[in-house]
Amino acid sequence: MPQVICETFHKPSLSSANLVVQTHPRTSEFYPIRVLPLRFDSRAHPAEAEHLHFSIVSTDAAEYAPPVPPVFQPSNLAELTARLTAAHGSGQQIDACNLDRLSRIIEYQPEDMVVTVETGITIEALQNHLSQAKQWLPIDPPLPQATTIADVLHDNLSGPRRLAHGTIRDWALGMRVALPDGTLIRCGGKVVKNVAGYDLARLFIGSQGSLGIIVEATFKLTPLPERETFVRRGFASLREAVEAAGTLREINLNFVALDLHNIRTAPHAAAEPFTLVLGFAGANEDVAFGLDRAGELGFVEPGDLSYEHAFHAATGAEPLHKLSILPSRLGEALQPLDGVQFVARAGNGIIYYRGGPKPPKQDLPRHLFERVKQTFDPKRVLPDLQA
Repeated sequence: MPQVICETFHKPSLSSANLVVQTHPRTSEFYPIRVLPLRFDSRAHPAEAEHLHFSIVSTDAAEYAPPVPPVFQPSNLAELTARLTAAHGSGQQIDACNLDRLSRIIEYQPEDMVVTVETGITIEALQNHLSQAKQWLPIDPPLPQATTIADVLHDNLSGPRRLAHGTIRDWALGMRVALPDGTLIRCGGKVVKNVAGYDLARLFIGSQGSLGIIVEATFKLTPLPERETFVRRGFASLREAVEAAGTLREINLNFVALDLHNIRTAPHAAAEPFTLVLGFAGANEDVAFGLDRAGELGFVEPGDLSYEHAFHAATGAEPLHKLSILPSRLGEALQPLDGVQFVARAGNGIIYYRGGPKPPKQDLPRHLFERVKQTFDPKRVLPDLQA
């Protein structure tokens, strides 16, 4: 039996093209879905100058289903899975999913040092909550006030303290994922010792949302350090700074951060063009020992991580590039970046810079990426991995 779909068209301007319009269910914005012959609804009042009712006759209502908006912000899991199911059924792509409304702390028992959260929560909000029990999730991505757990999992983001604490993969115990067809799955668990089956959580982390949308995650935690301190030293040349970084890597003082940068921030705006920053954290005695050894190498000026915020918060800046190299090749990689702002993790060989030459393309196993993509998302509902 034919289905009749009726909509209200504000200030119409119908032409012979017979444009069919559908409204978004929440924003009420109009967008075309199909060009069809129209049969006007006889119930429309002829005196209505601002509104015109029309109907579309179809033998298959699913054929004329409204398209799924490419970017959407679900209010709950039911809405998210419904949208994915609709997109999967119609073969439409979802470009992005904003999870800001899914931001609850689901479960947290400080004595267990494990927390489960919805991934729309910001890093700052989560760390503030954990700090009440003198605990934290040891990751420090840029701009924590705006960066969510979903962002970190999506791109495997990290910060200066990665040198000591690793990445989010090292702290994730389990997660709940919405697959491209709308199915919800769980992988991993809520305990530290969990080795059953394949570790799919590590596969989803860093996949840029190309395989599924991570909606919940469980992490192990660690106590806040008793003390954390940063010191800096300026250098007149890149060569001197790189050599000092190599010396620091060899003596191994258990830094939590070892960064080389050329960002000018107050009160160091008039200092040397290159700066090495060391971070120490832990028990008071351990930090004091590290500071004494660093002082022998000329690192006596107090430092901080303000350069990290200044670099990533720059508005209207050049495109951000990332380069991963061996730490021993730091000088070779930085040499072509003359005049380009950069922050380099001198302890593990990760360089971020704005503008300048594009990083060389990596020889990645793209055929393997494609096989995994075909397994999880054969209809390509979610974006492809940007490798």
